[in-house]
Amino acid sequence: MKRLNAIVAAAAGIALAGGILASCKKEEAPTVRYLNFKPEVTEQYKQLAEEYEKLTGTKVIVETAANNSYESTLMSKMATKKAPTLFQINGPKGYARWKDYCADLKDTALYQHLSDKSLAVTSGDGVYGIPYAIEGYGIIYNKAITDKYFALEAKNTPFTSMDEITDFEKLSALVTDMQANAEVLGIKGVFASTSLKAGEDWRWQTHLANLPVYYEFKANNVDLASDATKRIKFEFGDNFRNIFDLYLNNSTVARETVGTKTVVDSMSEFALEDCAMVQNGNWAWGQIADVAGNKVKAENVRYLPIYTGAAGEQSQGLCVGTENFFSVNSQATEAERKAAIDFVYWLFSSDIGKDYVTNKFHFIAPFDTFDESERPNDPLAREVTRWTQRAGIESVPWNFTLFPSQKFKNDFGSSLLKYAQGTKEWSAVAKDVVDSWAKESDSAE
Repeated sequence: MKRLNAIVAAAAGIALAGGILASCKKEEAPTVRYLNFKPEVTEQYKQLAEEYEKLTGTKVIVETAANNSYESTLMSKMATKKAPTLFQINGPKGYARWKDYCADLKDTALYQHLSDKSLAVTSGDGVYGIPYAIEGYGIIYNKAITDKYFALEAKNTPFTSMDEITDFEKLSALVTDMQANAEVLGIKGVFASTSLKAGEDWRWQTHLANLPVYYEFKANNVDLASDATKRIKFEFGDNFRNIFDLYLNNSTVARETVGTKTVVDSMSEFALEDCAMVQNGNWAWGQIADVAGNKVKAENVRYLPIYTGAAGEQSQGLCVGTENFFSVNSQATEAERKAAIDFVYWLFSSDIGKDYVTNKFHFIAPFDTFDESERPNDPLAREVTRWTQRAGIESVPWNFTLFPSQKFKNDFGSSLLKYAQGTKEWSAVAKDVVDSWAKESDSAE
């Protein structure tokens, strides 16, 4: 009996030791659950996760929210037992919404290597969001096509170079005459189709809308950290309309059809040289280069600021900033938080991670762990850098992080579609913008 008890005790000891070892192993390599904001790099993140697991033994599960549904997806995920340990907030407003889930990252190596620490989302002495990509957007143009236009004997403008296009008046004259010569230039329209299909309208209801909001806040010296941002008058709404009409009226498609168009459609049109220009950000290079039959050479891909007719826009540059900040779930275990922090630091410090960041994600990373040779070499990233370094040029900050809600953006997009199709007057669109901004700001309180 003693011998039997000894065997049982030994077996129990072995089982306990096995359990402890298994538990320790779990703690050493907990799973990182990452809710990704950018659908266009989903597959690249999954490939990276596989490489990271092979190197470290830590599994990284990448889940991606659909366009314009990140906040609702994050909300539903946070309510589960498998909540993300690594997620994203879109700036101060995002932090205010998720502050109970944002761990303080001020002591992390990633934050220490942030080139410009003023870019981080902070509160008091704490750091709760670290930007991982500086991006820029504007009007992308194909230099081969614009050069072909400048060489036309029958053109009706005096321009000989895109360097001369420094305001809306000049841009409008150029575009109008290029459209008149579309057949000679071998294009279907100057601008790619304006994608206004639901969920595909973020280039207008967010990115383009940033311009009038920026100019209004600037003109009125609005403190962006104050409650003054809860109301707008849409004072520069006519400026928005200027460029929006230019897009719609000088396009590859009739403005009545834009409700069926997607961003992919627009970028494909540019890649196939059906058009000369398209509004988008530096992240779009992959969308251009990867199109089957792409005709656009990298050396011909250039940027022009989005001119709208605002006073002083001759010194305006591209819209440059970020709304993408890494946050770590403070509700996760210490081991899970450490795993998430280790993963993102590896991403921006290791040779493999930096290669993904630069060459596959096409991010312009704001960390001093990158030397010049490791910075993005794609044409749009180079153009963002070039414009930010031009003397006398001031970049437009990303004030759309102050927009009151996704519903405001969606409603604005819906109004823009009706305006494009001719079923809504611009005055009604402008009124809706003012009213919706106020309503959504109040409901967020």
